[in-house]
Amino acid sequence: METYGELHRAILNNIPDQAWLKDTESRYVLVNEAFVTACGRTEQEIIGSTPDKVWPSELGKVYLSTDRAALDGGVRRRYEETRQGADGTLRWFDTVKMPLRDDDGRVVGTVGISRDITDLKRSQTELLDSRSQLRQLSAYLQSIREAERTRISRELHDELGQLLSGLRLGLNYLQTQASATTPEQAGHLQMLKHLVDATMDAVHRIASDLRPAVLDELGLHAALEWLTESFTQRNGVPCELHLAMPEELARSIDAERSTAIFRIVQEALTNVSRHAQASRAVVEIHACDDHCLLSIADDGCGMDTSRAAGSGSLGLLGMRERALMLDGQLSVESRPGHGTRVAARIPLHHTAVAATAGARQ
Repeated sequence: METYGELHRAILNNIPDQAWLKDTESRYVLVNEAFVTACGRTEQEIIGSTPDKVWPSELGKVYLSTDRAALDGGVRRRYEETRQGADGTLRWFDTVKMPLRDDDGRVVGTVGISRDITDLKRSQTELLDSRSQLRQLSAYLQSIREAERTRISRELHDELGQLLSGLRLGLNYLQTQASATTPEQAGHLQMLKHLVDATMDAVHRIASDLRPAVLDELGLHAALEWLTESFTQRNGVPCELHLAMPEELARSIDAERSTAIFRIVQEALTNVSRHAQASRAVVEIHACDDHCLLSIADDGCGMDTSRAAGSGSLGLLGMRERALMLDGQLSVESRPGHGTRVAARIPLHHTAVAATAGARQ
């Protein structure tokens, strides 16, 4: 170890991170100025001492353990740690230790470097907090939008639907007064009846698209059957539905998850009708006690998923956000000329997010 002279010391002192050399007994042989400042001891106190004599007892034991792991394993070790900085505040450090070898390849000590990453950790925490807040806001806005859709759907169905029904009855009455109308007037009455009928159909369709009453009244099973049948009727594209979900389980799913599953399938089928140029679509749903697996596939023109991910596709983003808000996952598999498959995994019960801590290696 005597081969390390003033040149090595000068190199170490020009490194802004904490750096050190130790022998095989974990005794400090060389440290830089950043290390001296960090541990709050003089260089004379440090050189020749082991970590448990330089750092607080518990921290020193950890350093002895990681030294031994690097010496015994003969490989580079890297871990994140927290300890008090020179100002007494708790700070994060990214530490790397590796075995030091002589010309014959024998391990003669360890060399290490520790970088203060507190600002990076703080930025990461703030970013995660911001994402969490945005996701909570998105979930809140989704619930508000669903409530507003439900209100508008009911008003369309109940109020506008009743008014159109009344208008239809009035036209029927006028049509019965054959003696009071000319053939030309009777033709106009018939045209108005057709127009009212078409308007009523449009109102019912719009109300169902906003919030299908079948979802609230009969549940997810019936709503998905209605959705796939409606897709086939409107687009002329056969859409198969394969449900492997016991009705008892379907009825036990809460409104939030039922709505998310329905909306993901609805949005995926909307994309099929708009972009896929498909001749067939298949919706598969498999559910067990704790999660639901969705698959919406078509045999259409497909797409480049890397471009789709960066194109700001609000439909794909909306589906993915719905899954993430329920601790689920959503993926899109596709390539040009080979169709598209949207797959999602939705937990059927609230899951606790496990906090994980980086283990020292």
